[in-house]
Amino acid sequence: MGAQPRREASPGRIQDHPRGGPTILRIVLGTQLRRLREERGISREAAGEAIRGSHAKISRLELGRVGCKERDVADLLTLYEVWDREEREEYLELARHAGSPGWWQKYSDVMSPWFDRLLGLEEAAAMIRTYEVQFVPGLLQTRDYAREVIRLGHPRDDSRRSERRIELRMERQSILDKPHSPRLWAVMDEAALRRPLGSRQVMRAQLEHLIEAARQPNITLQIAPFSMGGLAAAGGPVTILRFLEPDLPDIVYLEQL
Repeated sequence: MGAQPRREASPGRIQDHPRGGPTILRIVLGTQLRRLREERGISREAAGEAIRGSHAKISRLELGRVGCKERDVADLLTLYEVWDREEREEYLELARHAGSPGWWQKYSDVMSPWFDRLLGLEEAAAMIRTYEVQFVPGLLQTRDYAREVIRLGHPRDDSRRSERRIELRMERQSILDKPHSPRLWAVMDEAALRRPLGSRQVMRAQLEHLIEAARQPNITLQIAPFSMGGLAAAGGPVTILRFLEPDLPDIVYLEQL
């Protein structure tokens, strides 16, 4: 994943936002702590010593890759000379919420760590832009089509694990139906529609589902026809996530990396 910085936001406002899941809260907390550290001219090594850790631990924390103990946040705030009681409590409350599990963690037995992070980012995104080469995007797959895709990708799975993966994919799609749902802009290569998966009935139902999805106000669906020739993203699927929170960067997700 890659990121481009944008603006700043208050930790309290982020925490209260309806899209404020634990993944995003960790990123926000890390970004805010990095800003405070840099404003004070304190090195990562010195910050690491303050929490009985290393500069690598501070780096992971500031990137939002790990949760942070309340005690560590309190010690960092003291080091960074944040004395205002209300401001300190905002950061500590953010740390408490950032450590809570996401709904998807109940599927940890069939999910890799990188996908865990993507699901957390999708949950918090205001806009999801995705390009798919071979398949219908996961957020728009029917259950039967998803079963065929999962069968191809995980041929050694028994029926129980396959069904677990399907349930995860179906529950993932629920973000598009929530009151504060993100906008989805999906571009598919024509090959994804031409390549049959499963029976004719499976493909027909999938195409009908795409037509219905495209009628939703928060979903834009486009097809890149063969007549366009080569595409810059032909190497594989790519997803770009954008957030309302000004402190959060756009994040690019590439499955092939």
